[in-house]
Amino acid sequence: MSVEAGSEVRDTQPPQQSLGTAAARNLATTTKSAPQMQEISSRWLLRMLPWVQVQGGAYRVNRRLSFSVGDGRVTFVQTGSEVTVIPAELGELPALRTFGDTEVLQELAQRCRQREFAAGEVIAAQGDGADTVYLLAHGRVEKVGSGPYGEEQVLGVLADGSFFGDQALVEEDASWGYTAKAATACTVLTLTRDDVLTLADRADSLRDHLAAVRSLPRQRTNQFGEAPIDLSAGHVGEALVPHTFVDYDASPREYELSVAQTVLKVHTRVADLYNTPMNQTEQQLRLTVEALRERQEDELVNNKEFGLLANCDYGQRLQPHDGVPSPDDLDELLSRRRGNKFFLAHPRAISAIGREFNKRGLNPDTVEISGNRIPSWRGVPIFPCNKIPISDARTTSIICMRTGLEEQGVIGLQQTGIPDEIEPSLSVRFMGIDEQALISYLVTAYYSAAVLVPDALGVLENVEIGRWR
Repeated sequence: MSVEAGSEVRDTQPPQQSLGTAAARNLATTTKSAPQMQEISSRWLLRMLPWVQVQGGAYRVNRRLSFSVGDGRVTFVQTGSEVTVIPAELGELPALRTFGDTEVLQELAQRCRQREFAAGEVIAAQGDGADTVYLLAHGRVEKVGSGPYGEEQVLGVLADGSFFGDQALVEEDASWGYTAKAATACTVLTLTRDDVLTLADRADSLRDHLAAVRSLPRQRTNQFGEAPIDLSAGHVGEALVPHTFVDYDASPREYELSVAQTVLKVHTRVADLYNTPMNQTEQQLRLTVEALRERQEDELVNNKEFGLLANCDYGQRLQPHDGVPSPDDLDELLSRRRGNKFFLAHPRAISAIGREFNKRGLNPDTVEISGNRIPSWRGVPIFPCNKIPISDARTTSIICMRTGLEEQGVIGLQQTGIPDEIEPSLSVRFMGIDEQALISYLVTAYYSAAVLVPDALGVLENVEIGRWR
C-alpha cells in the first residue's frame, strides 16, 4: 500500500471494547487433564502372565534329569567382508562342549575357512560322506529330505549362528542324512575333520578329549533328552516287572528377583503450594510407576539372564520357511507345545501376519479379552508387545508360550508384602528431605520370570516384516 507524502497513517483496527481472552484466563478455572505420557503401552505380557509368590528373593526350578547335547548357537565377528568365529564359541559343538584348552580352540578357529553360497546352491548332498562342519554366519539354509513317496520335503530351516555336520568330528563313517541347500545367499565357515585330526596329532589335550567323547556310551534318554523311566506294559502271566526311579537334576536353576529402581524427587514448595486441583506428588509418582512397569516388561522380554527371548531353548527356536510370518509357520510354532495360551508379537509383526493371511484369503478370528477384541489364530490370541526388538534388517521375533504353574509353563515371579508396598512387589519408600528442600522417594519394583520346562516357550525368529509383495 502506498502512502502519499505528508499523509497520516491510521490504525484500521477498532478500539477494544471488551475483556480479552488472555486476561480472562487469569481469573478463570480451566478444565485440565492429568499429566499424559506417550510411553505407556498396553503391557499385555504383565497382564496375562501368571505371577507366583517368591519367598527369600529366589525361585528354584527342579526338573527331571536331562542330558544336554550342546545344540547352542555360534557367535561370529565380522570385519568388513571377512567373518571369523570366536574361539570359545566352538565349545557349542557337541564334540567340543567341555573342551577348555583356549590355545587349541584359537587354532581351530583359525583353521575355519570362509565360503559363500548363492541362493539355491547345494552345500551338502544327502548320502554323501560327512567330513566337514559348517558354521552358518549369515543367511538361511534349508534341510531337505525325501518324503515317504520320494518327493522332496523341507525338514527344517537354519539361520545365523546355527551349525550342521558336527558329527564329522567323532564319526569317521558319518554321512549326510539330508541335503543342505542355501535358501538365500549364505556366508559359511567350514572346519574339516582332517584339520581337526591333524591338530589333534600334536595337541594331546584335543586328542584325549576326542577319544573320551568317542568312548562315551550313548545315554538312554526319552525324546525330550530326559533320563528314562523303565516301565512294562501289555504283558501277561508272571512277567518280570522292571525297577525304576525318577532321577532329578542335581544342579537346578535358581531365578533371583531382578530389580528396577529410581529416586523420585519433588520440591517441597511444589508439594505445598501447587496441589490443587491435582496432587503433584501423586501425579509424579503415577508416571514414575508407569515408567517402571514399562521397563519391567522390557526386561521380561529382553534381559539376558531371565528374558523370554534369551531363555528360549534352542530346540524350540524356529525359522520362517519363506521369511514372512505365514500361517504355516504359526502352525508349526503351535505344534511344538501343548496348551498354548497366547502369542506375543510386535505390532508391526501382527500387521505382517495380517498381510500374509490376506494373501491366502484367510480371515483370522478375534477373541474378546478384558473388553478388547484381540486377533487370534487357531483360537490362540496374538497380543501386541512393542518391547520385542526389530533389527536393522526389519526382522523380529514372534513368541508363543504356555503359562501357569500347574501347566509347567512360563510364570512371572514377584514378592508381595514388602515394606511400603503400593502395588504387588512395588514399593515407594520415603528417603527424607535434603538441604535443598527436595523430598526424595525410592521407587522399587522386584520381578523375574521362569520357564519351568523347555517346551513351554517357543520363538519364531528372523521374521521379515518389511516385505509387501
